[in-house]
This record gives sequence, structure tokens and C-alpha cells, in this order.
Amino acid sequence: MRAGSIGGVILLIWLVLGAVAAAERGYFKDSGDTSCAEAGTVIVTVVAGPLNWLGVNPKITCDLPEPSK
Repeated sequence: MRAGSIGGVILLIWLVLGAVAAAERGYFKDSGDTSCAEAGTVIVTVVAGPLNWLGVNPKITCDLPEPSK
């Protein structure tokens, strides 16, 4: 039982550190027009956690198809 709660705390700390790294890079600023690539980059930066300070700089590119007319 105790190993699960310790793992949960470690996961929470990992994600908080990832959010701090994303905030340091200015990803949470409101630029008005948010794209799929911007949202994906924020998500993978948070998931990468403390690896961001070891040189990991994840970026996401996505091309969404244009709606048909």
C-alpha cells in the first residue's frame, strides 16, 4: 500500500517540475491563437518533467487537415 502512495507523490513532483519548466519557457502566456502544436509542446514539456533541465526540449508539430467546403 505504501509503495503506491510514494509512487504517486513522485509522479506529482515530476509533473510539477515539468510545469515549472514550461512556465520558465513562457508556454503558459496567453498569445490568443493556440494551435495544436503549441498545446502538444506544453503537454510533452510537462510530461518530460525534470529532464527539461538536462537539455530535453520536446517540440510537437502537427498538421491538421483543412475542413472541406
